[in-house]
Amino acid sequence: MRTARIYTTHKLHGNTAVVLEPEPSRHLARVLRLGVGDSLTLFDGTGGEYRGRITAVDKKNVHVKTGAHLEQECESPLNIHLGVAISRGERMDWVVQKSTELGVNSVTPLSTKHTGVKLAGDRAAKKIHHWQKIAISACEQCGRNRTPVIHPLETLDNWLASTVAECRYVLHHRADIDAERREPPASIALLIGPEGGLDDSEIFAAEQAGYSSLGLGPRVLRTETAPLAAIAILQGRWGDMQPH
Repeated sequence: MRTARIYTTHKLHGNTAVVLEPEPSRHLARVLRLGVGDSLTLFDGTGGEYRGRITAVDKKNVHVKTGAHLEQECESPLNIHLGVAISRGERMDWVVQKSTELGVNSVTPLSTKHTGVKLAGDRAAKKIHHWQKIAISACEQCGRNRTPVIHPLETLDNWLASTVAECRYVLHHRADIDAERREPPASIALLIGPEGGLDDSEIFAAEQAGYSSLGLGPRVLRTETAPLAAIAILQGRWGDMQPH
């Protein structure tokens, strides 16, 4: 059976007792049916992981004794910051989950001219928290020990003015320029529009801000497909997804 991997907000140390939070505790005890003596892996998002063993299970919490720190990492050398317009329904959840699996380092939800989802105040904060939990869960599943940051909602203008990266690309189906570069960049900012696409004025603004237009072939990809295809291509070209 595969060893359970659990994220905790506690700062972990080797050979110490940890009382896990109620949510992961419920998952371990009620879903996975783990008990005293069973082993698991813990990580706190800052790098590396710890083997652990369950020492007690009570009504709300699972108690774990950690072992030594293991310098286990599977991070890509390519740092990708994804700026993506908020999409409807579960599409944004899908993008956050799958882009985490593909190795993205941070995600900024964006508001653009054709964004159909309007978020503000408490509703926006709850969504950011929700997407951060999805990213954490994806890290537990895929083996990452460093959790991507889900940034607060931004306007496209703020994203263009504030985002710093060695390479910057705006993805749209009208582009006829591809990612031609010989030397691998250390970081990439990748801009993706909403279901209705980016407005011509927004694409122009991105290009004026130093973004190169990037196309992914003759087919028009959905807003939840486009970022994943682009990330996979960039990781395959310059990251850690090159075929062996």
